Amino acid sequence: MFKRLISLTLVLAMALALPFAVQAEANPIRIEFWFGLGGNLGNVVLNAIDSFKASQDEIFVVGVQQASYGDTDTAIRAAMAANDVPSCFLTGSGWWAKRDDGIFEILDDYIANDENMDITDYMDSAMLTDKDSAGRVIGLPLYATSQVLYYDVAAFEKAGIDPEWAFKNWQNLAEAAAKLAVTKDGETVYFGWEPMYGPENVKDIVFSAGGTIYADDEMKTVNFLSDEWIDVMTSLRKWLHEDKIMGIHFGGEGWEYWYKTIDDVMEGRAAGYTGSAGDQGDLDFTKLAAHIQPGWGDHPTQPQTDGPSVYIPASAAPEQKLAAYKFLTYLTSAKVQGEISMKSGYIPVRKSTLEDPEYAAYIEKNPQAVVPMQQLEYCTAEFLDITGGGIGDALGDLVDRIEIEGSDVMEALTICQQEAQAALDEYWADHE
Repeated sequence: MFKRLISLTLVLAMALALPFAVQAEANPIRIEFWFGLGGNLGNVVLNAIDSFKASQDEIFVVGVQQASYGDTDTAIRAAMAANDVPSCFLTGSGWWAKRDDGIFEILDDYIANDENMDITDYMDSAMLTDKDSAGRVIGLPLYATSQVLYYDVAAFEKAGIDPEWAFKNWQNLAEAAAKLAVTKDGETVYFGWEPMYGPENVKDIVFSAGGTIYADDEMKTVNFLSDEWIDVMTSLRKWLHEDKIMGIHFGGEGWEYWYKTIDDVMEGRAAGYTGSAGDQGDLDFTKLAAHIQPGWGDHPTQPQTDGPSVYIPASAAPEQKLAAYKFLTYLTSAKVQGEISMKSGYIPVRKSTLEDPEYAAYIEKNPQAVVPMQQLEYCTAEFLDITGGGIGDALGDLVDRIEIEGSDVMEALTICQQEAQAALDEYWADHE
């Protein structure tokens, strides 16, 4: 009788425990994904979250949407300080500066154990900011952007200019711009080209001339007085302020100068401009075409690329990390990247995206979409300002002096060198 009671008790206990055991197995791991994207891009990510949840029942993703990368950065820093981090997050490549700080989960073991992951399918140039100094993977790129050329096809044809010749290097482009520019009563009423205002376009040109920002001494010295910087800035000043074959917009609220540049080309006041891959949704490609950036002289093109990447905090719980990794590989899949590109014009960084039937059909109808991808083969990583903005501020002042004011080049470069070196010296004084 006693044995029968024990057996009955065990059976009842097992019966009562079974639903809870089944429920525990059925309960998915809940992770939070923080991201600062709105509009079409935000909707693409939200749709990807829903698609991922519908594809499996092990992981439940909660998307926490912020207004911008900056808002996400602020939230992440506060979460790290409070030791209450999300499972994963998306932010701009400025976090590359923290690549060796131990705050990112190293993904190499996850990748090695994932038979479906081919890390070589991500373009090398897009992975430059997603590895630490030891070459270990710390993040995965969601998409990339780089500045490319957009030009009025009819204007080039009318002037008898072959775009392939014009865009071989900046010297040829300046010669083409001189043929295209129209003056009236001493004023340029139609510009042959409009470089985009700001340091990014200038850095692209200098890097494509073989120039650098840091000297070759482990980032201890800045290099603004090098021949490459002098040559590029002297030429830009001449084209903008002396020859007046190129024009530039600046100032205004927010991105006003950017859209004024686009309007000049779309409304017949300029033959072309240097703009973002993400501009493509605002352009009329029955009138315009796209091309990769020029080199400088005999030096090949080498513009920057940057874009947001997804990361897993090293301080997250182990089960959260594995679940986050599975979600992030889905989010950065070729199909999702194709959807992002078709919605925004930004660059997919998975080579296999081109093999996706929907995306292949899209680029067949929109050949300009593949131009930024072609440029990625030549790109270098976004400049890393280890001072936290000091070098960038000095560079911004330099660009204003040359592009806006037309100041003496050597004087402007000398001031930039002094300001940037002071910021760099201060950084190393605090870190050595």
